[in-house]
Parts: sequence; C-alpha cells; structure tokens
Amino acid sequence: MKKVLIAEDSSVIQNLAKKILEFQNFEIHSVKNGQQVLDALDKEDFDILLLDINMPVMDGMECAKTVRNLKDEKKAKLPMIAITGNARNYSMEDFKEAGFDDMLAKPLNFDALVAQVKALTE
Repeated sequence: MKKVLIAEDSSVIQNLAKKILEFQNFEIHSVKNGQQVLDALDKEDFDILLLDINMPVMDGMECAKTVRNLKDEKKAKLPMIAITGNARNYSMEDFKEAGFDDMLAKPLNFDALVAQVKALTE
C-alpha cells in the first residue's frame, strides 16, 4: 500500500482528501504544516507528499525546497504535489522551481487528485 503524507492546515480539506485517497487504497498520514512534514520524514518513509502552499510555521514552497535538499537522496526525490487556493499567484514554473512535480487548485477536483497521486506513485 502506498503511503501519502498530506500537509494541510484546513482539517475539512485534509479529511476529504484522506477519505477519497483511502477509498483508492492509499495509506494516509496528515500533518498541519511544513515543519511537521520534515519531522514525519525523519521518522518514516512515504511515497508521495501533498503540500498546501499556505500553512503556518513553514509554508508549502519552503517545505518543498527543504525536502529537495535533504541528505537522504530517496526522500529528496519524493514526488510532491502543491495544493493551492491562490493558483493565480503562482505559475507552474514557480512550483517546479520549488521542487513540485504537479499542482492542484482549490476547491480540489477529487478525480484530478486521485489521477495525479496514482500517476506519481506507480
């Protein structure tokens, strides 16, 4: 079973994404900010990271850049999807530069969420 780490400070979105992906047989772990992502990566392995851009403590952009610079090469290469409510504030190039493989705009399209997670974890 593939392990997904979702970093999202909105518990509504976190729970919806969790339910949708669990239904597709993914194992879901959730945290509320970028620092918690780094703490979780220290302790265990994941197959993909879903990072909200606007989070307290450490935002998604900062978190993605930090993950890409991790000493553990396997973890530094993890697929990452940006989740953003302000898609117009960033270009796909901004996300790619931060290290993201793809992005999803809010409100989340759950078919797209499932398709992207599956595509990046196969």
